Amino acid sequence: MSNEKREFSQRLRAAMRAIGMVERPSVLEREFNANFWGRSVSFQAVSRWMNGKSIPTQDKLQVLAALLRMEPHALRYGERAARRARIHERGLPAWLSTADRQDRAAVEAFMALPPAQRKLARELIISLAKSSRR
Repeated sequence: MSNEKREFSQRLRAAMRAIGMVERPSVLEREFNANFWGRSVSFQAVSRWMNGKSIPTQDKLQVLAALLRMEPHALRYGERAARRARIHERGLPAWLSTADRQDRAAVEAFMALPPAQRKLARELIISLAKSSRR
């Protein structure tokens, strides 16, 4: 089982739990087929998704994500990748995709400082960055 498939199955199961769906292939098969416009999927196919043996095609992933009330990108690749994609789509700086909550809070606090204190903080950060490169 590849990491990618295993991680997908973990996200799939977590999403099912999050909406209160019983984590059984038969339950997901029934719900999925009730919402899918194409050819029905088999119990075995759903079982392979849930057990990390395969990943559904994009059309099925779209339906699964809607059923599980989440973004398709987050279901397929994880929330971190989905956040990076959203940031990229908005044209925001790339560093923002790797910044955690504390980093973003620090930047917001920095931006709220008066200009003289921002200058001082900037100089400190630049100095620390230069000394860490040595």
